[in-house]
Amino acid sequence: MMRTLTRQLSSYLCRKNHGLAQTRKFSSFNGRDELSMEEEAERKIGWLLKLIFAGTATVVAYQFFPYMGDNLMQQSVSLLQVKDPLFKRMGASRLSRFAVDDERRMKIVEIGGAKELLNMLGTAKDERTQKEALIALVALSHSDEAVRALHLAGAISVIRSIPDSFQDSEVMVHKSSLLKRFQDMTYDTTS
Repeated sequence: MMRTLTRQLSSYLCRKNHGLAQTRKFSSFNGRDELSMEEEAERKIGWLLKLIFAGTATVVAYQFFPYMGDNLMQQSVSLLQVKDPLFKRMGASRLSRFAVDDERRMKIVEIGGAKELLNMLGTAKDERTQKEALIALVALSHSDEAVRALHLAGAISVIRSIPDSFQDSEVMVHKSSLLKRFQDMTYDTTS
């Protein structure tokens, strides 16, 4: 009985394998073609998923980044209030990079950046800190409204009180550039 079952199973498997072999012989479609089609489908699906991700990231960034700019400006102004001169220089450097158009310059003035830069300039003990404050003030001074706000905050007296630097000529260049800008706007710089 066992032998008959074994023979029947064996003959069944042989017929099955023989049928598969014949099917493969007559088919023009082989295993390699099937694999290449699967790989191509996976690649296309991968690109589709990447495009969906990129689109989603773009929409999120478009909604999120305008608020991030204001937060970074506020953080930069907050850095000007720290006692460490390195953080003050970092904040001033950021503000000078943000001040690219009149709208952003006025935003910096509105959130108190101009006053903090003047405080930083007046209390700076080293020339590098003075220079970064002056660079940021020069960047702000490209707007007439910002120059008016700086004048009202007492910028002329603070800038004139900076001692002349013989080691770093950039300090002198920025100082004279700011004073010239105030003169061009007809604010008295002689007092």
